[in-house]
Amino acid sequence: MTIQEAQEAVDQWIKQYGVRYFSELTNMACLTEEVGELARVISRTYGDQSFKSGEKSNLGEEMADVLWVLLCLANQTGVNLTDELQKSIEKKTKRDKDRHINNPKLNKNE
Repeated sequence: MTIQEAQEAVDQWIKQYGVRYFSELTNMACLTEEVGELARVISRTYGDQSFKSGEKSNLGEEMADVLWVLLCLANQTGVNLTDELQKSIEKKTKRDKDRHINNPKLNKNE
């Protein structure tokens, strides 16, 4: 599924089952909540914390939840994420093409 197809799929789901999009502010709060849930799983999986009894640990599910709300926000604000991601890649390539390669902190194997 492409990013554009994902935006369209979310839009169709909202139209069919969701009645309408939540407000942008509500979706921003939802996005923050979902990122927090993702952070919890990452901190318990890769960090020093352990999972609580019965706590779920589905990293992919949490990432998909973040993506869902981000796609909602993009749709309701008229942002084409395919175009914006391409611009972001180009910007980072221009700005950082030598930065990380020449960073001794990242090249510890040499």
